Amino acid sequence: MSADLPTPLAHRVPDLGALELLLAVARLGSLGRAARELGITQPAASGRVRSMERQLGVALVERSPRGSRLTDAGVLVTDWARRVVEAAEALDAGAQALRGRRDSRLRVAASMTIAEYLLPGWLIALRTERPGTAVSLLAGNSAAVAGRLLAGEADLGFVEGLDVPPGLDGAVVAHDRLVLVTAPGHPWARRRAPLAASELAATPLILRERGSGTRQVLDTALASYGGLAEPLLELASTTAAKAAVVSGAGPSVLSELAIGEELATRRLVEIPVADLPLRRALRAVWPRGQRPTGPARDLLGLTR
Repeated sequence: MSADLPTPLAHRVPDLGALELLLAVARLGSLGRAARELGITQPAASGRVRSMERQLGVALVERSPRGSRLTDAGVLVTDWARRVVEAAEALDAGAQALRGRRDSRLRVAASMTIAEYLLPGWLIALRTERPGTAVSLLAGNSAAVAGRLLAGEADLGFVEGLDVPPGLDGAVVAHDRLVLVTAPGHPWARRRAPLAASELAATPLILRERGSGTRQVLDTALASYGGLAEPLLELASTTAAKAAVVSGAGPSVLSELAIGEELATRRLVEIPVADLPLRRALRAVWPRGQRPTGPARDLLGLTR
């Protein structure tokens, strides 16, 4: 750094704490009473005044057994200090208003499985902690969630893909397993041996649309087996895909979170697949470098 550059203003001007002390001395006529009002010791107050005088290069306070009085320079500095403190109070009030506006609403974008099966519980818990916060939920696939965050249309997102989408930061909040399921009348339901991954890849399935986390995980898992066959059906929600499988339309690979009841009641049958890991991380995501604050931070904390 060049020696000709000016010293930063923060090094030349007393901080707010010192200015508040000077104003208290002017109002109370005593350094000791000013120290007590501000919750500091008298030696600390004396040291702060001396530091302020050195910083400004003028004497500000004259001390005597009868109390403390401002010098002529101290009177002038006090007038200026009052304006600075009033401006700081206005800044603080404005910041509080901004925080209040921010904390009055929370916009959440979530992929379909998380929106349907995990978020309701988290939002009920958030309601207990922040009853005054209005929450709006935008459900879509993982690609749509990323797009809303990057466009500034959501404060916090939840996705199901293999990685954090570009331009976002994230944290794993849960794990999920994808399960191949059919209706009980499907021929695979009578198999005794696990299905080969190559046979799964070659079979038309009921699939979620491209851009969904479920589709991304399945595409990646079957890439070495030639990729997915042309879809039997391509649907935009887990609920729709599950209903299609239950009706006997064909097999699908769905989140374990979504099919617990159907497996328990035998409306769906799980078909084991050999050597095909289908576990995935579920993530909270937010724009890169913008760590969640306010209600978004609180909701993130409730997912852990």
